[in-house]
Amino acid sequence: MNRKAFVVLVASMFISMMGMGLVTPFLPIYANTMGATGVQVGLIQAAFSITGIGTLLFVGRLSDRYGRKSFLSAGLTILAIASFGLLYASSPKHLILWRFFQGLGASAHLPIAQAYLGDITPKGSEGKWMGYFSAVLFSGMGAGPLLGGVIADVLSMRASFLIMALLNILGLIATLLFLKEMPRKAAAREHSSYMAPLKSRIMRGIFVYRMTAGLGTASLMAFLPLFAELKLGLSTTLIGIVLAARTPASIVQSYTGGLADRWNRRSMVFWGGMATVFATVLLPSTAGFWTLLAVHIFTILGQSFGIPAANAFIVDEGRTYGMGASMTMFMLAMQIGNGIGPVALGGVSDRLGLNAVFYSAAVVMTSGIFLCDWILRRSTAQMSGNGK
Repeated sequence: MNRKAFVVLVASMFISMMGMGLVTPFLPIYANTMGATGVQVGLIQAAFSITGIGTLLFVGRLSDRYGRKSFLSAGLTILAIASFGLLYASSPKHLILWRFFQGLGASAHLPIAQAYLGDITPKGSEGKWMGYFSAVLFSGMGAGPLLGGVIADVLSMRASFLIMALLNILGLIATLLFLKEMPRKAAAREHSSYMAPLKSRIMRGIFVYRMTAGLGTASLMAFLPLFAELKLGLSTTLIGIVLAARTPASIVQSYTGGLADRWNRRSMVFWGGMATVFATVLLPSTAGFWTLLAVHIFTILGQSFGIPAANAFIVDEGRTYGMGASMTMFMLAMQIGNGIGPVALGGVSDRLGLNAVFYSAAVVMTSGIFLCDWILRRSTAQMSGNGK
């Protein structure tokens, strides 16, 4: 493992993800002050992911061919520009448009950063290093809401947009100055098509898991802040603290990632996912700050077992099908869930109320977890039958 490259990569990712976390959880509240409907709130969250659905397949394969650093730099540049655009948005429609553009930057940044890490990860340590990466990534996403909630209360939401832009610029500078292009794990000729990773049963199973888990994450990011404000009457600072619990809870991934190299990864994906489902069902029953905080932490702990194991599966497959293509396929699955979920759940919220959002997300996640487990079991059985 090239530890210097790892430190530079995760430092730039932490900075940019903290910037994203400053504003993303509070966009539903901000949009609500502009008179946004439930569907518009969903579109503001979904627009970010919908862009990725159309671009991720190409970005991953192109980064396998032409290098990672240029895509990482371009992604951070777009994220900074989008931050300034959100600063001057004056209606829900403007927020939606700038979120589309922001999603383009994220598509060229987050999955390519994971592909870069996959390139330099030693065989047999996939879970360990992807666990460290995920811990840093989610810590940045968790630290952002705490800072963003305080900034929104003390200054304004617009100040959060400005700070987000500056953090993305700082991440861009760190990438340009300190991150070097590294040898890439590219696919063999017979696996060089854009859809090649889906030839793998393991990839198909993890794709289903990540897509439905993405829908569950979308329900939390888009509607938990609204639930906390409208149902529980919490301030943006308290909401920020709830969301910032992702930081200490996500650090667990630095440990569970190593477990994914020694334990049964399929079981970790299954039981981690089911723990998240159970906690999501409990969310509408929370009655105040402390119970909401406890249940939210439980959702994150479930993810902390499932996601590093899923990442380790993808790194293994990336050595065959191309690291960039495999990581962006993994990201594509999440973006499909994040893109469809908020819009569909926004409709559920408008018709049935906020509580129904979390129950609906739990049903979809459960279906995905069981389907993923069935596909992975078949893959294991096939490998055993082939003498592997």
